[in-house]
Amino acid sequence: MPSAAIGPENAIEISGLRFGYGSHGDILAIRELNVRASQRVFVHGPSGCGKSTLLAMIGGVLAPRAGAVSILGQSLSGMASAARDRVRADHIGFIFQQFNLVPYLSVVENVSLPCRYSLRRLRRAVKADGSLEESAARLLSALGIGEALRSRKSTELSVGQQQRVAAARALIGRPELVIADEPTSSLDADRRREFIDLLLCECGRAGSTVVFVSHDASLAPHFDIAVDLQLINAAAPHSDAA
Repeated sequence: MPSAAIGPENAIEISGLRFGYGSHGDILAIRELNVRASQRVFVHGPSGCGKSTLLAMIGGVLAPRAGAVSILGQSLSGMASAARDRVRADHIGFIFQQFNLVPYLSVVENVSLPCRYSLRRLRRAVKADGSLEESAARLLSALGIGEALRSRKSTELSVGQQQRVAAARALIGRPELVIADEPTSSLDADRRREFIDLLLCECGRAGSTVVFVSHDASLAPHFDIAVDLQLINAAAPHSDAA
């Protein structure tokens, strides 16, 4: 388990976390989980151990019933949902398993979307690359999406291309934390390795902390550390969460 003393060097700090829906039992029960800034963490475990639920807690989508979750020195546990939404928009890039691209937007428009909701990320994109459009173009190029594809709708792309667009969208504006939920599940082994290498390279350029979730433990060597969620989640044996 990644663990360090509580302090500003940690991007994620979790202690005494318990979460469940309604009156049902806990889905997550984690005593402690700390992740250092810029660390690349691989979280794995079988279906039912709470991987996606953990990401939702880290991203502020869900609030714990007990315990504390802090992101980049900000405690999410006592925040109203609107405040958690602002932290997520400003500081966190998400890559979803199903990518969640907006079908009627072009590739560049999809990538630029987070900066439409966060002035902080817009400013960081402009500072890094001169303009929002140039930042989107640089990320797409780095991830293997050529200029000919950038004006197309996302529905016109292959699965692998959509995945790379989703990664560029998560990385735009250099968020301090990037969360990836099973983003390589639809790819073969060679394409999985290629995508992870590209993703981690871009996260390294931005200094982003990465939390990457998968059920495939063979991907662990790409990361600084691996966490078996089933081992640290006391509720896992009794959970039916995804």
